[in-house]
Amino acid sequence: MDKTDISLFRQELLDNLTDNILPYWIEKMTDPRGGYYGRRDGFDNLLPDAPKGAILHARILWTFSAAYNATGNVAYLYAARQALDYILANFIDEVYGGAYWSVTSEGEPLDTKKQFYAIAFIIYGLAEYYIATGDEEILDLAYSLFESIEEHARDYDKDGYIEATTREWQPIEDMRLSERDANASKTMNTHLHILEGYTNLLRALKKSASLDPANSETEQRRKKVEEATANLLRIFLHRIENPETHHLTLFFNDDWQKFDDAESYGHDIEASWLLLESAEVLADEALYAETLAHTEAIAQAALKGREKDGSMVYELHTNGHLDADRHWWVQAENVIGQLYLARFHSDPDTPEEQKWLADAYQSWRYIADNLIDPNGEWYWSRRADGTINRDDDKAGFWKCPYHNSRMCLESTRILDKLSKRASLISK
Repeated sequence: MDKTDISLFRQELLDNLTDNILPYWIEKMTDPRGGYYGRRDGFDNLLPDAPKGAILHARILWTFSAAYNATGNVAYLYAARQALDYILANFIDEVYGGAYWSVTSEGEPLDTKKQFYAIAFIIYGLAEYYIATGDEEILDLAYSLFESIEEHARDYDKDGYIEATTREWQPIEDMRLSERDANASKTMNTHLHILEGYTNLLRALKKSASLDPANSETEQRRKKVEEATANLLRIFLHRIENPETHHLTLFFNDDWQKFDDAESYGHDIEASWLLLESAEVLADEALYAETLAHTEAIAQAALKGREKDGSMVYELHTNGHLDADRHWWVQAENVIGQLYLARFHSDPDTPEEQKWLADAYQSWRYIADNLIDPNGEWYWSRRADGTINRDDDKAGFWKCPYHNSRMCLESTRILDKLSKRASLISK
């Protein structure tokens, strides 16, 4: 793939972001009552009375803040502010701290448990909004939520983070993110997205420190977040990654005893680049080198789920059942993961680099031909038989403009790096 092909690939991704994904959320999901509607079903019917989730609003906040940071389009910053104002007014718990899991369509607290996965995503979105605006009050809030997770979720004796508590930070019997998950006290998924939130908070704190180098409080905060982020990264490399298969184990008890040996290909390929991104932000040379080796192995393990048409199946269960649906988010992460293999795990101008570029483009074309709805956004999935899945939402509690928007943004960034590398070689 030469520089011209890379440029075309890049443009297709940007066009999908700005012409298909983001307009859908602005035009069809903005709620005049505040924030964003809670749900559109698989046939794109609006359900205006559906509950609203913290994850949905946090991911929207991140998406539009990141889109503004990439494009400078002020309409995206306005959309980000729509999500931010709603989070501040309706999700932040002013009594006990942290954030609620969900609220009603009218903004009243509904499920008030403290699910640390959701709080981490709010940190993620707040940090990106700070990067866009420099609003120190927003950065203060992001750091206070970090402190809440460190105080109430971190297991300082056995390492890692628990899943959830009650509103008052007390033990809770059902810790699951969703009905599909095992009721485990520690999970790969929550650790991955706490890591993601902390990495973006660390990025924001570094920006704040650069603007005011004399601020000792910012430096102290940066060191605390840096320690927690590095510790999380090492947890992945030494506890969550299976050293024999290089797949990520999904569920654990308090003592890090695993529940099963399922292979979740989307989570594997997503983690393969998110861990490396975290190592880059941490800028610890030894930890980066270690992470580089591990993430290549994790990515290669994930590609067991890649099909000949460029798509990626969902998951191989412990009982041997293969869930071969092509979920929207798995396809998005598959593209980024393969581009990371080209950028970080291949030498410049080699057949290996070209293979990963071509494979990433093939995976993108699968998305373009099978998952993108010309009326806006992407379908939830294609079934194993190729039919469109309309049983699951078009937009909702879990279906957010996050994985697909992030794929467009991160992939264009990596393609820019690869294009510059190609230009240097041609000279």
